[in-house]
Amino acid sequence: MWIIVGFFAAHWVLSVFFQTFFHHRYGAHRMFTMTPGWERFFYVSSFLVQGTSFLNPRAYAIMHRQHHAFSDTERDPHSPHQFSNLWSMMKQTLHRYEDYAYRRVEPESRFDGGYPEWRLIDDLSQRWSMRIAFGASYTLFYAAFAPHWAWFLLLPVHFLMGPVHGAIVNWCGHKYGYRNFATDAGDRSRNTLVFDFVTLGELFQNNHHKFGMSPNFAVRWFELDPTWLVIRAFAAAGIVKLPVRTQRMRWTRLDADGQAGLSVTHLRREKRDVSGGTKENVSAAS
Repeated sequence: MWIIVGFFAAHWVLSVFFQTFFHHRYGAHRMFTMTPGWERFFYVSSFLVQGTSFLNPRAYAIMHRQHHAFSDTERDPHSPHQFSNLWSMMKQTLHRYEDYAYRRVEPESRFDGGYPEWRLIDDLSQRWSMRIAFGASYTLFYAAFAPHWAWFLLLPVHFLMGPVHGAIVNWCGHKYGYRNFATDAGDRSRNTLVFDFVTLGELFQNNHHKFGMSPNFAVRWFELDPTWLVIRAFAAAGIVKLPVRTQRMRWTRLDADGQAGLSVTHLRREKRDVSGGTKENVSAAS
């Protein structure tokens, strides 16, 4: 039993880590930089770990930038406030994702560019033969170690790990929890957990929507963003490089009725475009 529990936990944690670290904070926002060699390493690692539900970094970045630009409005690609139920939201998200992953639709120029791209891995990941191979490997592992047939009910989660994480973040992160900051008109983002052990920081949506280029998604003393701790360790080891001038934030209460306010220390962002794309791409992502 514990082998299956450990396998499931490892697949969950590693899949969501690469999603938030590589696809989101690096690919969509370029909150830090890394060498081409390390970028290829994390690209392949994301593919091998996420397996059947590997997310195309280009499609992910485009949709995520659109999400920030149009948060919770009719143009948001995955807002829970524009759909009657979770299933309809995820179905629409899939259609939009496939349009960009298979290049059926081209995005506005401000959402394009500045993301990691490796066509060989992207094409390989989108082949059904590869998805079936990954799915078969999960099934064979369960056949070897599951003590009871009921454990096989976890297999669909393995097959759809990326969409499951996306459903949790996009639905819960904009419906349930508390708000530290007032955000742009229309945005209804929330912080769902104070210690986000489920999605490794992704559920601090309100914090992130207020400060889209801050690599630390936690701001208050009781909030903990596990991925930020890993990023700091990677920076200390020279694997990634954080900008000299980056975006920071500090929360405080401004009025007696307990309404959340803020005080910001926003060190001016480098004029140099660290994303590798245009300045418009950086502003759209943040």
